[in-house]
Amino acid sequence: MVRPLHAKLTRDLWRIKGQALAIMLVIGIGVALQVMMTGFVASLTQTRDAYYERHQFAQIFAPVARAPEHIAHQLQDIPGVANVQTRLTGMGLIDVESRDIPVSAQILSLPTHELRHLNEIRLTAGRKPDANKAEEIVLLDSFATAHNILPGDQISVTLNGTRRTFDVVGTAQSPEFIYYAAPGEMIPDDERFGVIWIGRPALAAALDLEGAFNQVLMTLLRGAVVEAVLDEVDRVLEPYGSPGAYGLKDHPSDRFLSEEIAGLEISAKNVPPVFMLVAAFLLYIVTSRTIQSEREEIGLMKAFGYTDTEVSIHYLQLVAIIALAGALFGCLLGVVLGRVTVPVYTTYYKLPFLLFRLEPASFASGILTSVGVATLGGAFALRRVFKLTPAAAMRPAAPPDFSKAGQFGAWLMAFLDQPSRMVVRRLVRQPWRMLGAVAGIAAGMALSLSMLIIYEGFDTVLDRTFNVIDRSDATVSFVTNAPVKTLFELDRLRGVTLAKPVRNVAVVLRNGRHEHSGAITGLSPDGQLFRALDSQVRPIRLPDKGIVLSKPLADMLQVGIGDALTIDIREGSQMVVTTQVAGIAESLIGSPAYMNIAALNRLMNEPNRVSGAYIAIEDGAQDSVYAALKGMPMVAGVSLRREAEQAFQEIMNQGAGFSRFIMGFMAFAITFGIIYNVARVAQDERARDLASLRVMGFYRGETAFVLLGELGVVTLVALPVGILLGNSLTALIAAGFSTDLYQIPVVYAPKAYGVAVAVVVAAAFASGWLVWRDLGRADITLALKTRE
Repeated sequence: MVRPLHAKLTRDLWRIKGQALAIMLVIGIGVALQVMMTGFVASLTQTRDAYYERHQFAQIFAPVARAPEHIAHQLQDIPGVANVQTRLTGMGLIDVESRDIPVSAQILSLPTHELRHLNEIRLTAGRKPDANKAEEIVLLDSFATAHNILPGDQISVTLNGTRRTFDVVGTAQSPEFIYYAAPGEMIPDDERFGVIWIGRPALAAALDLEGAFNQVLMTLLRGAVVEAVLDEVDRVLEPYGSPGAYGLKDHPSDRFLSEEIAGLEISAKNVPPVFMLVAAFLLYIVTSRTIQSEREEIGLMKAFGYTDTEVSIHYLQLVAIIALAGALFGCLLGVVLGRVTVPVYTTYYKLPFLLFRLEPASFASGILTSVGVATLGGAFALRRVFKLTPAAAMRPAAPPDFSKAGQFGAWLMAFLDQPSRMVVRRLVRQPWRMLGAVAGIAAGMALSLSMLIIYEGFDTVLDRTFNVIDRSDATVSFVTNAPVKTLFELDRLRGVTLAKPVRNVAVVLRNGRHEHSGAITGLSPDGQLFRALDSQVRPIRLPDKGIVLSKPLADMLQVGIGDALTIDIREGSQMVVTTQVAGIAESLIGSPAYMNIAALNRLMNEPNRVSGAYIAIEDGAQDSVYAALKGMPMVAGVSLRREAEQAFQEIMNQGAGFSRFIMGFMAFAITFGIIYNVARVAQDERARDLASLRVMGFYRGETAFVLLGELGVVTLVALPVGILLGNSLTALIAAGFSTDLYQIPVVYAPKAYGVAVAVVVAAAFASGWLVWRDLGRADITLALKTRE
């Protein structure tokens, strides 16, 4: 048998179904984001850890120029070290038929034995190379797929100035290359950079490293102090030209993947509560309106013997059902979004597999949080229930006292007709209710505006990086630091209109306890093809002395212009010098440091040396220039600016960048939900008044104007408030999207403001149309009756 209060609950839910659905949408989006983000945190973390463990990914990496093999025994004796493995690594150029320019490749040695080893590769096709056959290699799977190279094919590789033909016997993945990019770049591109594994004897002969190694991989015992081990490794390898050992957290692949996981964790904690608070606010409004309109019903329920607790539970059930339904919808939506987004992450990060893992805790947390917050919002409104006695409740409420409300001037009365005065009178006499509606609409607009500005920020990163900072056509990198005359050879190539030098030097920058391992980029001071920019996007002329830091790097090191900075040079003579910060540059990609190339060479005691060049190419001469570069033995790689821009565009549309589209869609949905809820609450509150106007002879249009005029005024007032809130919210969201790979600026975007305003106005018109439609269907007689 259905209890009377349960029957009433069903009727109430049906009556406010539109508002309930809007609130369910807000709650569902919050829970969906929590389920999706928490699921990806668990999925990426567990997949990464399992991948590392299964393939014995190293914890310490130590490059050297050349060290004898017996040094490995000294490294093994360092306290805390579990395993030591030496290997060979070098750079080469792959001649791919589908490309006009050579493709850079990192070449790594494989042990001659079949036992398990550190950084073990995972074969995806074919087999491992035979250590006794120098012509057999394994290619990185993603590179082979991008160029349609299969086991059994042959490729030409220029290695140490010698061009050779190799047989591809297999393709593989590696935990070392989950995220990878060409040396000196930060943008991964499967087509522009590859990895080759070859037997160690063959690579040793090609690099002239028989009986020696140029990289060490190490794992540690449980409880070992990484910093202490790194210090000892540097001490042992320093005589052999080591630029410095580094731990797993500084490995580029692991760093970017770990930052993605950390960003998702922060978003999972901070984003869903915003939606929950908005839902609690909306539920408070709905519950307050319901209690106010059911004043006499509450009195009757108490008169028939229902206690305050039973009446309160009845209304809390209304809130809980809406919240629970929204949470369940959010759980389902979160699972769907998670599964749909998996291919984005497997494209962005080269993981062998990624199954979206459902975290039971996120479901429980989402449901409990949404129901709890919604109940809290409803509880504030239910305070009135306890104050009503049956006799007082069944009497009509005392008319509100508007004697202290604002009054119209005679001049205003002359310009307003009767419906307009009704609109203004309600706004003036119930300011707090109107402010609540303004706050709700402004919050929805702020979400939409912030996401639109973020979209513009991503576009600004692309434009400023690849059109304003870098104005070259291509970047040429050399096998080793070359004399400046090499630059003249490039400049003399037919089709090359300008060539400017660049030198990259590995360093550790220190300011007290703050330090950063990176590189200094030496540039020509005129900045014709590549330049540093200040905060006003003006070129900075690199001085003869001092260093120019990017703003993210200066913030990291906590230094400003004029401060002293220690530079630990990890190349050549490996000196430690002190210089001053001469300027702060705005950089939207990475955390670079710049110096005048002549000053950098003086610092290195290596005058007139370059590690590459930026070149400008005449239109129509690209093919001839690329062909000439292929035949130059000192060229280690060529990067085209337009290809880097396309690759970066793809990166920003995947991973963390892709989530901006999901959040943007949800922001627009919430904006509509909030405005529709405001319109429906106003309609329900004034149903009796509007019916009275129709009986008094007002036309349907005039009656609708009284209601929709109020919505229009509230929406117009909310627009500037939403713009102010959106500007503040944008800074927070931009900080969340920014990573070590790129920083998203907060830009002035007139288009974003226009679209955000259009979204709010369109949502107001759509909500107004729905209300207009309901007014035409309303039964005037029923609206004038007291609802039972």
